[in-house]
Amino acid sequence: MSDTLFPLGDDRPKKQEPVGAGTPRVLVPVRNQMLMMYSDLDGLLAEDHQARTVWAFAEKADLSLLTNKIRAVEGHAGRPCCDPRVLLALWIYATLDGVGSARALAKLCEEHVAYQWICGGNPVNYHSLSDFRSNCGALFDALLIDSVASLRSKGLVTMNRIAHDGVRVRANAGQGSFRRGSRLDEFLKEAQEQVEALKQEIDEDPAASNLRRKAARERAARERKEKIEEALRQLPDLEKKRNRSGEERRVSTTDPDARKMRMADGGWRPAFNVQFTVDTKTAVVVGVDVNNQGSDGGQLLPAVERIKQQHGIYPEEVLADGGFVKKEDIEALSLPPYETTVYAPVPKPKVKGRSEPYKTQTPEIIRWRERMDMPVSKEIYKQRGATVELVNAHARNRGLQQLSVRGLKKARAVALLFALAHNLVRTTKLAS
Repeated sequence: MSDTLFPLGDDRPKKQEPVGAGTPRVLVPVRNQMLMMYSDLDGLLAEDHQARTVWAFAEKADLSLLTNKIRAVEGHAGRPCCDPRVLLALWIYATLDGVGSARALAKLCEEHVAYQWICGGNPVNYHSLSDFRSNCGALFDALLIDSVASLRSKGLVTMNRIAHDGVRVRANAGQGSFRRGSRLDEFLKEAQEQVEALKQEIDEDPAASNLRRKAARERAARERKEKIEEALRQLPDLEKKRNRSGEERRVSTTDPDARKMRMADGGWRPAFNVQFTVDTKTAVVVGVDVNNQGSDGGQLLPAVERIKQQHGIYPEEVLADGGFVKKEDIEALSLPPYETTVYAPVPKPKVKGRSEPYKTQTPEIIRWRERMDMPVSKEIYKQRGATVELVNAHARNRGLQQLSVRGLKKARAVALLFALAHNLVRTTKLAS
């Protein structure tokens, strides 16, 4: 019998198993186990999350333009509508997140914690999101003006020196949607016949189970007819403009406002010209415009006039690239009431070796040429690339590559959302 209480076993060393010879031990997911979780939406979001900053902006924004139109009020019948502050915050945060589709945003409101937190547990459908963005361009414009005015009151934004630039954004129209006038007439006739046929079908069978589907088809046909009518309306003005190719002018049947423009890669595609005006001191966007002009020439003077109209001042200096150089604009801006100094590159002379200004040029043009030869002017002009070009780059990175909406009005609303989102980030950094 052993003198020990428990056997000590064999003292000989055991043979080591080679590494990887056995079955590996891993943590296998068990998804049918019951979990007890106690949490609220507020606890799921970090205190310094960007969604909280966006909501703080939306909460303080003046949305009386929308709230005054709400018909469901306390003490009376009516279903409560979605809070406009929620819709505004959702679109600004989605813009920062690079989301431009109303359907994609509605899906995120069901799956993503940050979007769920903004919604606060209330359902949001993509129709409400889409209608809000499309119809609130005037509200976005007012919010941009108010936010800039707030920064001006604190001395952060002066607009003494601004930079202006345009970026061409692909329109939501296909290359094959551009048609000549003769084809537009044919399409309009077909669309009218389709609308009348669908109306008659609905009237003859008003109690049909698929009435809703028929109404949607009728609405789509009516919208197509309206777009073709708008294309025919815009065609005469387009034909009056110079046409170097000599081809017959065409207008898109899906987005009559879109125009084929030369893009950065040299190709020609349906696009809009989105233009931002930026304060060079803070890189804050102070003005936004969207047009369908393929050239930037002649756009500088209207940009300065918008600053006066929206903010009540004329900037002392404006920076722009060579595409905006137009002698008439430079002359006008140099004189009262503007008295704005233009910093823009002087185009190279068409005649080789001729660098002196022509005798027929005005004193304002001569001063502009002489000014741009000075080293101090060249240093000032460098601020354009560090400010407005920065805004364009951020907008591209956030999804301003191709518009998901159609028409100048809706495109401008999208551009204003990008400006609001950019200014919110800039204001946060300026305040820190």
